[in-house]
Amino acid sequence: MTAEGSGLLLEHGRLIGGLGSDKSDDGGVLVGADGRIKWVGPMAQIPPIAPDVRRVDVTGKWMLPGFIDCHVHLSNADAERDPLRRATLPKSYLHLSVVQSARVTLQAGVTTVRDLGGADLGMKMAIDQGIIDGPRMLIAVTPISVTGGHGDACYPSGLDLLGFRSQYPGIADGEVECRKRAREMLRAGADVIKIHATGGVWSPRDQPDDEGLTIPEITAVVDEARRHRGKRVAAHAQGRGGIANAVLGGVASVEHGYEIDEATVEEMIKRGTYLVPTLTTATTVPDKQAVPLVSYEKKMKWIEVARNCLPKALTSGVRIAMGTDCGVAAHGRNLTELRRLVEFGVSPMEALLAGTRYAAELIDRSDELGSLAVGKFGDVVVADCDPLQQIDQLEDSNHIVMVVKEGVVYKDLVSQTR
Repeated sequence: MTAEGSGLLLEHGRLIGGLGSDKSDDGGVLVGADGRIKWVGPMAQIPPIAPDVRRVDVTGKWMLPGFIDCHVHLSNADAERDPLRRATLPKSYLHLSVVQSARVTLQAGVTTVRDLGGADLGMKMAIDQGIIDGPRMLIAVTPISVTGGHGDACYPSGLDLLGFRSQYPGIADGEVECRKRAREMLRAGADVIKIHATGGVWSPRDQPDDEGLTIPEITAVVDEARRHRGKRVAAHAQGRGGIANAVLGGVASVEHGYEIDEATVEEMIKRGTYLVPTLTTATTVPDKQAVPLVSYEKKMKWIEVARNCLPKALTSGVRIAMGTDCGVAAHGRNLTELRRLVEFGVSPMEALLAGTRYAAELIDRSDELGSLAVGKFGDVVVADCDPLQQIDQLEDSNHIVMVVKEGVVYKDLVSQTR
């Protein structure tokens, strides 16, 4: 990475209107030494620039806000999808795998992530303090789940593939326990609370349409988060009943939402609830030989459920934010989600907004992130393809030729090719 002591000017690039600036085929973005955007606009209107500002000519390329992935699991190594195999690995291996996951995520153009289970405060601090390169993190620590729900990996034999590893257990039954678990996650450094409102594909003893936490339990968690500086709750919810419960319980976002129905969509629109559809993992066919058979069979069924239900929801006017579930899907391919959104009926511009402005609104950071605007963090991504015409190319990180986070250059293929 390269720190820019006196600032950084990306000049003569193309700006897309609606992402924080007016459209311009000859635009620029100036980031100050404090990591904040000082100016953005057409080069014909550029103010006087100090002589020691680093200038990078990005002629013919597109400048975008740093992308935000609202649903990742950086501590999940892609190769370790089998829970039994994962349980045999040393904790140090799982922790150190975050270094690679974080690096390739940042290199893909994602400068902020919301980690919804697995990452702890130490991982977030390591990035914040520059020990490792990666996107800034918001963390949930451990999701809250009912006994026997999606967060309970205890098999009938008594073997628990998660409980023995976690310093912060998430199993809770009843409103009192749910409040206590929420408080424990907040004490552990959680920026957001994650709950399991339904079962899931990878849990051993439930189905995605099994309901998890009840509405009163969800409401208790939401209230507890609210009482701590208005923090928000994200709900893993795949089956119809659990999605409805999550929305009625007051969560900020429904994660996955594979079996969402029209009535719940209408309620989400009324309440301002976001949908984070995680299409990247929803459409990924796993290696049948590498995962438990029961999970493979559930996955194949729910791929079809998602394909049948989500397109209508995504074009209904519900708020959409980008989330990939990378860690289940491959790390570093985060912008595949943009292509998937378009395939499911979302316009390219709305897909870009889902990964920038709308995502920033969901995580309550729109004052600092999500657009190229004066005063916001200098998170800038430069692509060598037109995002509105070739959005599918963004998923190949080779087309992301420059990544800047708070004015620091973490990737620069532009200067290397000149």
